[in-house]
Amino acid sequence: MSYVSLFISYLLMVLGVLISVAFMILLERSVLGYNQLRKGPNKVGYLGILQSFGDAMKLFMKEQTLPLYSNLKLFYLAPVFSLLVILLLWMIMPTYSNFMGMTLGGLFFFCCTGLGVYTLLASGWASNSFYAMLGAMRGVAQTISYEVSMALLFLGFIFLLMCYNLVDFNFNQEYIWFVVMYFPIFLCWLLSSLAETNRSPFDFAEGESELVSGFNIEYGSGGFALLFLAEYASIIFMSYLMSLFYFGGFGGPVFMNLIGFIFCFIFIWVRGTLPRYRYDKLMYLSWKSILPISLNMLILYFVVGVMFNCWNF
Repeated sequence: MSYVSLFISYLLMVLGVLISVAFMILLERSVLGYNQLRKGPNKVGYLGILQSFGDAMKLFMKEQTLPLYSNLKLFYLAPVFSLLVILLLWMIMPTYSNFMGMTLGGLFFFCCTGLGVYTLLASGWASNSFYAMLGAMRGVAQTISYEVSMALLFLGFIFLLMCYNLVDFNFNQEYIWFVVMYFPIFLCWLLSSLAETNRSPFDFAEGESELVSGFNIEYGSGGFALLFLAEYASIIFMSYLMSLFYFGGFGGPVFMNLIGFIFCFIFIWVRGTLPRYRYDKLMYLSWKSILPISLNMLILYFVVGVMFNCWNF
């Protein structure tokens, strides 16, 4: 397989992700509109299908403003780096076309999600705004807390599969989905995914009622668009990752897209249904609920994995 075909495959996947983000935003606005007994976007194009593309053009054509005492380089680079990290993360997602299958794809996933913390902190600090900095500090503490639990939940898979390559998650779900074996881990992973992507009811980095928009309050035009492209690309990625981890992912491309779409809808449905959590309860949920469950399940699957490997030996 040539490097040219790999590069072209990756570029096509990135283009697909960016187009998917536009339709994800349209889906969210439509679902939230019906949730609140209104129509949502329905004027631009047929049934509002071009609304997101019009909004993107408007944002990128607007004048870029800069806070007077902000750090210029970090202020501009933070949104670009945020989107770059998410697009790099899509390299580990196995597809039917030529893809960059990584032997240590699971480790690369946690490396990229760890880098996302720096983009969040840089965008809040470089804005030189009290609200932006407070939102960034909240987001960093929240992301780091839930990444610990996610890493331990992921290790439960590793002890049974003995491999970090995400392709093996498909091969080992031929007869039974992991959601049956790992149901407590599935629920914890779903909660952690909501917190990791800063989505409701854990959207404390952007708490409008408290922080006026949080870490992105000083951003407009292109910078604002890049931050939200990164956020929604991350939501879609986490949805497809859950499809791969717990539902085999590769019953076929139609099945994979269907399960991924259902998880994207769950992200939106939760936002329209649940109120924002209290911040101290968010941290208690991570350290006093999800972390003990993940540790106990880790010990359980470690023992099962050791026994299984010894039996095969």
